[in-house]
Amino acid sequence: MATISRALISVSDKSGLAPFAQGLAAHGIEILSTGGTAKFLQDAGVKVIDVSQFTGFPEIMDGRVKTLHPKVHGGLLNVRGNASHEQQMQEHGLSNIDMLVVNLYPFEAAVAKPGCTLAQAIENIDIGGPSMLRSAAKNHRSVTVVTDPDDYDLVLGEMKANSGSVTLDTNSYLALKVFARTAAYDAAISNWLSSLDKDGKPGKFPEFLTVQYKKQQEMRYGENPHQDAAFYKKVDNKDSSSISQAKQLQGKELSFNNIHDANGAYELVKEFSDPAVVVVKHTNPCGAAVDSDLLAAYQKARDTDPTSSFGGIIACNREVTGAMATEIATTFVEAVISPGFAADAVDVFAAKKNLRLLVTPELNSEVGSDTVVEGPTDMDMKRVVGGLLLQQSDKHSVVESDLKVVTKRAPTKAEMKDLLFAWKVVKHVKSNAIVFVKDLCTVGVGAGQMSRVDSSRIAVWKARETAKGFERDGDPVAGTVLASDAFFPFADGVEAAAEAGATAVIQPGGSMRDQEVIDAADKAGLAMVFTGFRHFKH
Repeated sequence: MATISRALISVSDKSGLAPFAQGLAAHGIEILSTGGTAKFLQDAGVKVIDVSQFTGFPEIMDGRVKTLHPKVHGGLLNVRGNASHEQQMQEHGLSNIDMLVVNLYPFEAAVAKPGCTLAQAIENIDIGGPSMLRSAAKNHRSVTVVTDPDDYDLVLGEMKANSGSVTLDTNSYLALKVFARTAAYDAAISNWLSSLDKDGKPGKFPEFLTVQYKKQQEMRYGENPHQDAAFYKKVDNKDSSSISQAKQLQGKELSFNNIHDANGAYELVKEFSDPAVVVVKHTNPCGAAVDSDLLAAYQKARDTDPTSSFGGIIACNREVTGAMATEIATTFVEAVISPGFAADAVDVFAAKKNLRLLVTPELNSEVGSDTVVEGPTDMDMKRVVGGLLLQQSDKHSVVESDLKVVTKRAPTKAEMKDLLFAWKVVKHVKSNAIVFVKDLCTVGVGAGQMSRVDSSRIAVWKARETAKGFERDGDPVAGTVLASDAFFPFADGVEAAAEAGATAVIQPGGSMRDQEVIDAADKAGLAMVFTGFRHFKH
């Protein structure tokens, strides 16, 4: 175990530092420090020795050079027990430094501020910190290195249990965190600097892109049993409203496919501010509904396509009640996602021990607009063999005033509400995507076909088959509205929608044959609105 008699502390983030340093001092450890950290510790009643006193060399160049000194790095890198090293330590008057506590200049925070200049960014690039961290981490058999304030209690606890020493296992763990942190730090610098244009302004797409993720779990298998798999989470994820932040209350371990589907379900339910429930299967929504009563919304969403809902994933944007849990329990589902579960709901689900319950952050507003500013690693990434596609996340949404009525007949108030609802849903359906909606509930969904007309036919067929299964009277597609994720290239798509019974259409527009499509809609008495943008999802 590493015996600690001297520590060097130099940090930007001083959270938790005072009690940690006081704990070190209580073990009789000599503390070296620099600048603002030294003053902070002195104010906290901790005795410190300035690094310049230790090295015999003053800080120079506005503090840029203060720890880049052989007495610092020799004290960190000396391999204890190595006769040659020990002899050189004596020859040059060097002393061991047994613990290093360093976190880095806040480069990421600096460049995240609007208007950050190149000069400001450069001044926030730490040089001495990463150098010391690497030296200490390389020699972790002899040196305890701490870069994360969350580890202060761990270190003090080990020292208390081991008469002031830290175990090799802990030192190895802390060293690994150092190398991960310095890698992420260097990546942030590279990403930002390589995104600058000729005027020194940062762009969205850096010349060199490096990202860092931390393994959360290894899985039994991937999409198929013969594929190994693991789940990783972005290290500095700033988006609290993502499936990676969900907490699992009960159920089997999430599988590769569970997480993929749960992400799709959660991203869709985030679109709605009113009480909403969606059911997703293989990343495609097979049902979605909005209702003032969440239980009713669930029943409507499930009954859009009960066959596909079997084995699906449910996502809600309100707390699940006991009554709703009882209804969900009548169907086999893989997971339920919600911002909360009432106590009686937890009791109901306890009988289904394999069912995964995921608690997600509270959602109170709709998805933002396309003006949201994102960093490169907050964007949508799609992997190809040997490469990576990077794009701005599709956060575009519309309100009624954004829509352009292009037909002689404008949508009724009820149709308009359904059109806006359908547009939210179609955004999350694999292209070519068609969604039929009535009364804020999906009626039929057609996904992933090579032909838009085929997607429409599938949506109509599924809606009618479901109606037969429920022995419902009348045609379920009659009086619906239709959403298409991209424009209709020919009039046949709109003609098919009218023939099926739809009364209104929402689509991007932009086809060379838009006028033919509009004429066909007018001839059929349809109302049609253009959004001006599409929602392809591959």
